Amino acid sequence: MRETGGLTSVVMSGIRQQLAPFHGGERGITGSTVISDGATIDSLTVMDMIMALEDRFEIYLPLNRVADIHTVDQLAQAVLDLCARR
Repeated sequence: MRETGGLTSVVMSGIRQQLAPFHGGERGITGSTVISDGATIDSLTVMDMIMALEDRFEIYLPLNRVADIHTVDQLAQAVLDLCARR
């Protein structure tokens, strides 16, 4: 993931907060954590999480881009890319 200063840690923290209630594993939520494996978080919950991130960072994440996001790092990078374009 490209480093953009303190914003990276803020974005990662926001994603971790959103995922924490659904992550029951012993390992923490890392960049390589898969967001939805179909067992712990459903697609509606993922969309709610995306909308919360959009509101928090004042961005819009197109649905076609959401379909290509599988890991925490990928989501964080998408948010950072969109923040950089503002």
